[in-house]
Amino acid sequence: MGLMDRFKGGRSRGSKTASNADAQYLAAWARSHIGVEAFVEPKTTVTDVTAVLVATDGEWTRRVVGERGAHKLADDLKIPVYDVRKTGYPQRMRDFDARRKIIRKRQAEGL
Repeated sequence: MGLMDRFKGGRSRGSKTASNADAQYLAAWARSHIGVEAFVEPKTTVTDVTAVLVATDGEWTRRVVGERGAHKLADDLKIPVYDVRKTGYPQRMRDFDARRKIIRKRQAEGL
C-alpha cells in the first residue's frame, strides 16, 4: 500500500480524511523542507482535524487531514507528530511569521 493509498477511502465516524491532493501536497512539502514535524490541531466548528507541518526554519503549512490521516501521514513520512493541545505551537513558527510580517511591511513601504 502506497502513501497516497492510505488516505483514500470512506469517512470514519464523520471525520474527514485527507484528499489525495492534500496528502500529495503535504508529502511533497515535507520532502522539500528540513526537520519537518507535524502538529495535529483539533476539530473546530469551522474545520475538521488539521495537520500543521513545521520545518526547522519555522516555515509551515496546514491542510485538513482528519485524525487518522494526520497520524498516517506522520508515520509514512517518518516525522514526529504532536498534539497541539498538549505541546502548543513551536516558537520557531511564531518567529517565522513575525519575520514574514516585517518583510511584507518593508516591501509595502518600498524599502
